[in-house]
Amino acid sequence: MDFSQLLKERAETIANQWVEAVKRDRQIQSTDHLSAVAIRDHIPHVLMALTTVLSHEEENDIETLAVASLQHGALRAEQGFDPTEIAREYHLLRSAILANLRQDLLQGSPEELFRAMTLINAVVDAAIAQCFKSYVQERLQELEQLQSQLALTNQELTRLARANQDNLSVLTHELKTPLNSIIGYSELFLRQQRQAQTRDTVPSLEHIERVLRNGRQLLRLINDALELSRCEAGRMPLQLVSTEVGSVIRSVVEVIQPLADARGLTLVVDYDLAPSQVVVDPLRLQQILINLASNAVRYTLTGNITIQARTLDQEKWEVAVIDTGIGIAPEEQAHIFDPFVQLRPPDSFSNSDSTGLGLAIVAQLVKLMQGEIQLASQVGTGSTFTVILPIEVKEYQPSASVK
Repeated sequence: MDFSQLLKERAETIANQWVEAVKRDRQIQSTDHLSAVAIRDHIPHVLMALTTVLSHEEENDIETLAVASLQHGALRAEQGFDPTEIAREYHLLRSAILANLRQDLLQGSPEELFRAMTLINAVVDAAIAQCFKSYVQERLQELEQLQSQLALTNQELTRLARANQDNLSVLTHELKTPLNSIIGYSELFLRQQRQAQTRDTVPSLEHIERVLRNGRQLLRLINDALELSRCEAGRMPLQLVSTEVGSVIRSVVEVIQPLADARGLTLVVDYDLAPSQVVVDPLRLQQILINLASNAVRYTLTGNITIQARTLDQEKWEVAVIDTGIGIAPEEQAHIFDPFVQLRPPDSFSNSDSTGLGLAIVAQLVKLMQGEIQLASQVGTGSTFTVILPIEVKEYQPSASVK
């Protein structure tokens, strides 16, 4: 029987069924916010290569298979997939192929059945190997880039530590955990590599993932600390332009919506009563709202996150971020805008990506834009962070020296 022709005829059906299976599979959570086209990627090319391998007449199209799988692995690395998720993808692909060919395979001779099963498994295994190869290369490139970024920020971090002696011990403590993890896993991976023990296996990839995850966290902490230092030193110039409030809020929603969806939260936006145009630094305003909204998502288990803006009078307007989260105790509210202050949420909350500097940066940015920030919160009910800004932020004018 010509199983290659059967596979060619059903390739589109197999690809579509595979996309749906990947979207439904809870072991592959990285696809939650990807379109069907992004999930589908180069799988049709893998199937086409498989048809030529199964054919008795056509030459094996191994080159197409290798290219398609290499591109698939690189893309999955960019999309943030874990290695176990990629392995699961190919498991589902194998299942979809066999499910569509099962009846026809059973009608063939034992020799035909054995040949087809052997080739299908061999091609899928080869695709996995090529995919993991490019995935590892992509991750190693990211690791090199991360290493360069950390090296470039080291000198400025030293200056930051000298200028902020009060926070030095706290900063050292915060840096210690991810740094130790990076050093430990890097040494393990390099030792395995020198001993020629490294393979494109899930454990090896998980070691790389741990290094990258801790490295990203370390870099976030460093960048946040530098941002706060620039704010406090007044070395952050504002780019004041006439800005549409609705456009800034829509940009914030694009960033926050996936985070809210991942936690099953409803994101509500209301800016009908906001001024249409204000003079602000739009990027800094967006940074303020993203920090506040992502913080709201982080400390909210169920309910809503609301971004609400309105005009107060001819000179002022306000934008509030309201959540239905765990709330903030009165004794913590007085220090919530201090550097390195973090709430201690219940075990059901994930807070591993917080640096404890987000609200401190928000307070400094609001101050730079001649505004004020207010907090109203009740434990168990939620919190409201309200930013009040001038309709027109003025250029900073240093005071003239008195003669």
